[in-house]
Amino acid sequence: MITGLGGPDTLIPRAWEPVALGRFDVVLTGISKANAAAAVARVVDPGRHGAILSLGIAGVYAGIDLPLGAAIAATVSFMADEGVRTPDGFIQCSDVGFPLGDFPGSAVPVDPTLLALLAPITDATGPIATVSTCSGTDLLAGEIACRTGAWAEGMEGAAVGLVAHRLGIPFAEIRAISNSTGDRDRQVWKIAPALARLSAVASRL
Repeated sequence: MITGLGGPDTLIPRAWEPVALGRFDVVLTGISKANAAAAVARVVDPGRHGAILSLGIAGVYAGIDLPLGAAIAATVSFMADEGVRTPDGFIQCSDVGFPLGDFPGSAVPVDPTLLALLAPITDATGPIATVSTCSGTDLLAGEIACRTGAWAEGMEGAAVGLVAHRLGIPFAEIRAISNSTGDRDRQVWKIAPALARLSAVASRL
């Protein structure tokens, strides 16, 4: 099964409804962790779906050598802003006694076999953060990148991964770089090339 963002013209009722495409079921989830997790949980069938792949766009963090339009396959998908912000810094959920799952911290695991299959058709492999609040300041972008080690951020992948992990279904994530992160007035956006790269990658699945 493949999940994807969709756009304004793909919202309810088309979103959250699986569409058969060859050997895949494609689900347009809509933006955000809540939409992504709910859509996947609603339609996935562990008896029929052998894997779940989350496709979408992402912002690249400063200092990472990923040009706009590049496709990256996640080596791990972080739930980057689930936790507690204190005067002394950010504390992840597991460190206050509320783990997200049976994996270390906030790092939702990616299936290594799927990653090995996706690596040759993407431009890079590396850690990806999933956020509820996108990094529109240098301070936030730097803090998330430093804390997680992520190369880029999206808004859905780790939530899809968490559903897959709970159901025992192999999971992977691919993001195409659509923008830079950091101070909003200095960001650079190129969504069309990112979507074109995603389409090219999907055609090789």
